[in-house]
Amino acid sequence: MRPLIRESFQLFRALPALAVLPVGVGCVGVGGCDPIAEVESGEWLPGGEATNVFLLGRNAFLAPAPNLTPENEAQFFVGNSFFNDAWVEAPASTGARDGLGPLFNARACAVCHFRDGRAKPPDEIGESRTGTLIRLGLPEADEMGSVEHPTYGGQLQDNSISSVEAEGIFEIDWEEIPGTYGDGMPFSLRKPHLQLDGLNYGEVGADVMLSLRVAPQMIGLGLLEGIPVETLEQLEAEGAREGSVVSGRIAWGTDAETGETLPGRFGWKGERTRVRTQTAAALHGDVGITSSIFPQDTCTTSQLDCSEAPSGGQPEVEEEVLHGMALYSAALAVPVRRDWDDSRVLRGKYLFAELQCSACHVPSHRTGDSAPIDELSGQVIWPYTDLLLHDMGEGLSDGLAVGRANGREWKTPPLWGLGFVPVVNGHDRLLHDGRARGFAEAILWHGGEAESSREAFRLLPETDREALVLFLGSL
Repeated sequence: MRPLIRESFQLFRALPALAVLPVGVGCVGVGGCDPIAEVESGEWLPGGEATNVFLLGRNAFLAPAPNLTPENEAQFFVGNSFFNDAWVEAPASTGARDGLGPLFNARACAVCHFRDGRAKPPDEIGESRTGTLIRLGLPEADEMGSVEHPTYGGQLQDNSISSVEAEGIFEIDWEEIPGTYGDGMPFSLRKPHLQLDGLNYGEVGADVMLSLRVAPQMIGLGLLEGIPVETLEQLEAEGAREGSVVSGRIAWGTDAETGETLPGRFGWKGERTRVRTQTAAALHGDVGITSSIFPQDTCTTSQLDCSEAPSGGQPEVEEEVLHGMALYSAALAVPVRRDWDDSRVLRGKYLFAELQCSACHVPSHRTGDSAPIDELSGQVIWPYTDLLLHDMGEGLSDGLAVGRANGREWKTPPLWGLGFVPVVNGHDRLLHDGRARGFAEAILWHGGEAESSREAFRLLPETDREALVLFLGSL
């Protein structure tokens, strides 16, 4: 590490010595003693030595891992440039950045992942849909999941270059669903109802299935790739034992580049196995940029103008650029924890474990040699995920099978950094489609394997619900 970074990192290592509360003991409450959790060594540095301790506030997701080598840091900023700058139509004088489309959702990765953060769905009809998209599929499923629509493919692309018509647009009508906590306090959940409009290639048919997705934050992806396969297999085996609270399974898939069978770690249903293939897939599906991994445009046989549109090269993204973008995506640092030693946060941490939330949102792992760069190996990290598929119940089902995941199954998302989203992106929308307005609503949507935890949360006293939300906001 560079000297200034090393000094700052060591300072944060020493912070628990300055904490007001003693580590490992204590209680909180008026007229009683409600137990609180211990502060565990290193949990305030969720990315280990790859934790961002410098850029916080609105910049919390923008920092490179501070332990990058000079060579990888240079590649990080190459990737940063191509992640943030817009691609243009071909042919163009800017040959390294042409090839946009023909069909696409955004002109740059940063349009959806603004400030490397999280997108939100539109709250009203006519509001911007930036950072959201619609997955499509038919009820029949093959070994790769639901069959894509023959005309519109697997993703509705609502933008296009000048010589091609966009596929169409979507609107959301939100349904409010009332509920009540155990103490009588009311709450309301909201459910999206999707409508396609302005379709330029014919109707989709009555049997089409639609699923709303929002772009997640980008931090810590390389560290997630570094969690050993053996760790995931052990977690899967523990869930398979009789009497287990939850029973997750690995989203095994074929890597699009190497052909290896690997755990799916990325995408809402674990459809991508490595940061590099996830990066290439996002360029392909969202921006319309071909690569060595996905060399063909996304045009279907019904979209003739799309098929005849000019190309930005074969492939359109050069290998050096793809490498830089993948490294950038892998090396974005997780921000340092806040308020990890606050008594109410520690009460929330205690409840998180008591309610069995940690059965799926496993707090900590040690990365191994599967990390995409050496700097991310051997790190003790705190992502709060098991990276496994879990049945989340009918309420969150979208009907779409993706790889090994059926319509009710979703990969456990990491929780690190979510407390920064309101500061970075100005909203608190959570879950795969952004339906939840904050942590409490996200918990209340949990069903299936998580139904007992959801119900236990609903029955908590208000002060304990608030403590649990405070804990989640500190991550």
